Formats: sequence, structure tokens, C-alpha cells
Amino acid sequence: MRRIGFVMLGLLVAVVGLWIAALVFLPDAPAGSSGAARTPLERLRLAVRWQPQPVDIGAGRGPAILLGMPVSGVARNALRDSWGEARDDGTRAHHGTDVMAPANTPVVAAAPGVVEKLWNSEAGGTTVYVRSPARTWTHYYAHLSGYAPGLHEGQTIAAGELLGYVGDTGNAGAGNYHLHFGLTRTDPAQHWYEGTDVDPFPYLAGKPLPG
Repeated sequence: MRRIGFVMLGLLVAVVGLWIAALVFLPDAPAGSSGAARTPLERLRLAVRWQPQPVDIGAGRGPAILLGMPVSGVARNALRDSWGEARDDGTRAHHGTDVMAPANTPVVAAAPGVVEKLWNSEAGGTTVYVRSPARTWTHYYAHLSGYAPGLHEGQTIAAGELLGYVGDTGNAGAGNYHLHFGLTRTDPAQHWYEGTDVDPFPYLAGKPLPG
């Protein structure tokens, strides 16, 4: 009886081996044929051999960059992270980094891009929105006392190029001269006022900004 058991086991192993060989070596269905045209064995073989492919979530984005200081003469170690601090008696949270500097200190582009919008608002006062070349970031410069001569929407900007001057416009408070610098993560198809705000402090402090 034991010998018969071994024989049966050997036959089972042989059948399994033939089945695996069929799965591996059976030719694919002709190119362009539909799934319905494949035999059950072919469909099973394709299902067994299929493996998920990794997705590059950075596809289509630009290279990482290092932000420069957006206010002339201010050192990185002079910055303070004020992200999330309460403003207007706790009715809103601060979404940006305030760079303190005397009135009319030059404000320069922290990174290259295109001037997407020049805007004057109750909150930000005189502002500039610069879109990164890959359109995946918007750099926001607010509370300016004025723009650089000739600055206009659609203008291509190099890192370090003059955008305007430190001021106290908008809700900054009279005499509270500073630049409010903001970062917004955007989809290339989004408008200048859309996207997700991101704390700019780590990137102004020297962390590379993803593309």
C-alpha cells in the first residue's frame, strides 16, 4: 500500500508540473485580441504572471530646487516659523512665513518662474503670484509697498530678480513692515488662486523644494 501511495504522489507531482509548464510556456493570444477571445487557461496564465508596476508619482514634475531668500540682506537663520499661528483674534491661522525687514527693502524671486498674477487684496495688500516652470508650485509675495518697475503678468522671472519692495499693505498693520511669503502646491491645470498651502519655512531654511 505504501508503494501505491508513492506512485500516486508521483503522478500528482507530474500533473502539477505539467500544469505549471502550460501556464508559463503557453503562447500569448494574438496582439489586438480581446480578453473574451482567450481560453480559460490563457486568462489564468495571464492573471498568474501579471505583476503591478511601480508608479512614479513625480512624473511630469520639475527637478528639486533650493529656494533663495526672498528679501535682500536677510539671513536664513533670522527666520522664524510662524505657520499655524493664530491671527485676527484666533479667527484664522497663519499660512506662510513672515520675513521682517525695513520698509522698501528689495523683494526678489526666491526661485525662477512666471508672474501669473499681480493682485491687490484686503488681506495681502499689494501681491505677486509667481508660478514655477513646471506649474507645480505658486510662490506668493504679499504686503509689498510697490512693484519693481515694469513688472507684468506673463513675465518670466529668474531667481533673485527684483519683484517689489517690503511694505505694510493689506492686513499687515501700519508700520509692521515685512514680506509674507507663501507656498502653494498646485496641479498644472489649476489657477493662481487654487492649490494646497504648504509651510514654506523648512524650504526657506534650506530644505530642497520638490519639483
